[in-house]
Amino acid sequence: MNELLDLYSQRVVPNKQITTQAQNAVAIKRLRAVLGNLPLLGLQPRHVYQYFDKRAAKISARREIEVLSHAYRKAVEWGFINRHPFSGEVRLEGERPRTRYVEDWEIIECLSLEPRRKAGSVSMIQVYICIKLLTGLRRGDLLRLTMADLKDDGIHVTPSKTARSTGKRIIIEWTDELRHSIATAKAFRPVRTSPWLFCNRRGECYFNEKNGRAGGWDTMWRNFMNRVLEETQVKEHFTEHDLRAKCASDAETLQHARALLAHADEKVTEKFYRRKPERVKPLR
Repeated sequence: MNELLDLYSQRVVPNKQITTQAQNAVAIKRLRAVLGNLPLLGLQPRHVYQYFDKRAAKISARREIEVLSHAYRKAVEWGFINRHPFSGEVRLEGERPRTRYVEDWEIIECLSLEPRRKAGSVSMIQVYICIKLLTGLRRGDLLRLTMADLKDDGIHVTPSKTARSTGKRIIIEWTDELRHSIATAKAFRPVRTSPWLFCNRRGECYFNEKNGRAGGWDTMWRNFMNRVLEETQVKEHFTEHDLRAKCASDAETLQHARALLAHADEKVTEKFYRRKPERVKPLR
């Protein structure tokens, strides 16, 4: 098992996003501690259940088992074994999808918050919210937008999750509302000559490619949400990810929601992002 995890760390993990690499490194360390000396063909479904049952942090344990399962799929691909030892044979207790749906009135409240500076962080986050609700872009993809991505036919984006695999690009077509929001974001930039749509006072991108984090932006977001909860009628916290889910939920069709979120599988969109209650007509 240790040898497989070594190869997985060398061949597979470096091709993932920076934040995922760090998460995988932690998962692999924990897997080694418990299963590292086990023969590759010695793993059985009962071992996976035992590993999961003994962990108090069930969400982390689930992520670690996902890494283990992917490592075994690679072992089959690399010719080390003929079959995955627990694929389709382990059913862990379900992780409940998040259900927080941000209502329209809550967005209106957020956008009504008075900025303390004309082109400060509040104004920037408010226009960021508008663009996110229109496009459904992930935080990293939105913060990485450059002036060069804003073309005549729309906003050109290579989603970060597929950049190293399929490299598939999407073009988000212009609408009047989207053009207006982008123009507003440009006007609120502290450095007008910066190549980034969202930049700090030094004209730099908020997203750090080396560690996969956006610490300055996250601080601005927390401060903004604190003011929202203190000064508006919004009383339940929501995350940036909840805004992405709102975009998917408000899309007229599941197909449109999947395309906006750049998901390969509609099942992911339906299970985790479509959060509006289903409306059902009575029989009579």
